[in-house]
Amino acid sequence: MKKIEESRIYNVEPKLIWEIISDISRSDWVPGVESIEVNGNERTFKMSGMGRLVERIIECNDSEMELTYSAIETMAPIKHHLAKIKLSSQGKETIFQWSTEIDPPEFADAIRGGMLASLDQLQRLI
Repeated sequence: MKKIEESRIYNVEPKLIWEIISDISRSDWVPGVESIEVNGNERTFKMSGMGRLVERIIECNDSEMELTYSAIETMAPIKHHLAKIKLSSQGKETIFQWSTEIDPPEFADAIRGGMLASLDQLQRLI
């Protein structure tokens, strides 16, 4: 298993970013998503070139500004996936921390690439 960690500082208050991240039906900050459907604690992405991806939302904690989720159905043969997004404030800025556990580890580079692309897209949105 491999753990990937990325962080970024945004020049806006955490509440603004949390409104985007905590809306689990919102996908405009994730590049390559054609559509998203939410059913209970699961969300299904239709991804261009990647097919269908299903994630289980484990926790979406408004007071802590934390989102924890796991990919439970993917086109790739993933044995384990667990991701957590945590927002915190630094003055009027947001510290965005994102960690992902992935097994097998050979998917780590692709996961990191997706995380970085999403962080860049989020910057364009805000």
